[in-house]
Amino acid sequence: MRQAYTLSSDDVQQRAPSITVGLSRAGVSRSRKALSVVVDGTTRVLPASIDCFADLAGAQKGVHMSRFEEIVNEAIEAAGQTAAPVDVIAQTIAEKIVVAQAAHRGEVRITAEHHVTRRTPVTDLPSHEVYEVHGIAAASAHASRRIIGASAQGMNACPCAQELIQAQAAETLSEEGYAADDVSRIVDVVPIATHNQRARGSLLVGTQDDIAVDPETLISIIEDGMSSEIYELMKRPDEQWVVAKAHRRPRFVEDSVREMLRGVVEQLPGLADAAFVSAHQLNFETIHAHDVEALREGLLGPVRAEMTGGEPPTEPGPTQSDWLAAAAE
Repeated sequence: MRQAYTLSSDDVQQRAPSITVGLSRAGVSRSRKALSVVVDGTTRVLPASIDCFADLAGAQKGVHMSRFEEIVNEAIEAAGQTAAPVDVIAQTIAEKIVVAQAAHRGEVRITAEHHVTRRTPVTDLPSHEVYEVHGIAAASAHASRRIIGASAQGMNACPCAQELIQAQAAETLSEEGYAADDVSRIVDVVPIATHNQRARGSLLVGTQDDIAVDPETLISIIEDGMSSEIYELMKRPDEQWVVAKAHRRPRFVEDSVREMLRGVVEQLPGLADAAFVSAHQLNFETIHAHDVEALREGLLGPVRAEMTGGEPPTEPGPTQSDWLAAAAE
């Protein structure tokens, strides 16, 4: 015989907790969804992971977890009809969280898989590549902010080791009787060995304007900041092309971050100086047991100023958390 259950008439989440301390955030993470988003001017259905949070007052026991899922489902359905980009979807969800949870602040992070078929550089074969597109937003009852971003993999060739090998090659050629002019020409035209690093770059742009930033543009900027892009499928002529390109463009992890920033300045001139930018790269080392990474984040205005000879800022710019937190001020 099935047992009958009686639901409590009051809302457990609204009860007072045993310890009256407020929480910075509470919510759901890794909620897997199929998301209809606009990328490169077309609507695509992408697998996505969504994190949703609200702050919690000290007098309230818990947030209403089911409301997060309801809001996300409503936003996904609406996005499929309006063809919204991923950062706008995140902003919509964050704004609805504030109302549904009676919260001071809502925050949403979306990471969607962006599948692209690219052609290999020499053999022109289709290669299926997977990138990540990010939509991040924070909202209060009176304001909201959003960030669009992307992540991509590539490779870097180390400039330092390459110079050491170049000097060794020049010395060996001289010892073998080659004239100085010939040695100079040889080391200039022949790719010089160095150690390589697979890299992962991420680029985020936050704006309060109505300017749309295409994730495809961000992916292109990230890849161009590295020594070379990489491909999931490569035949030998493609491998030769990628390795040769990388060794013609040796770059430190710091170089790649600076190249990404230059790409934002040059390719997204419509962004205001008050826009937020974060360029981050992680290189997976091959001859060390550690990895290396670099980051620049802050407002775009100081970045532009530095690139045109201006003085660097005397204080660090806002972090991503700082910039988003301003939505609740």
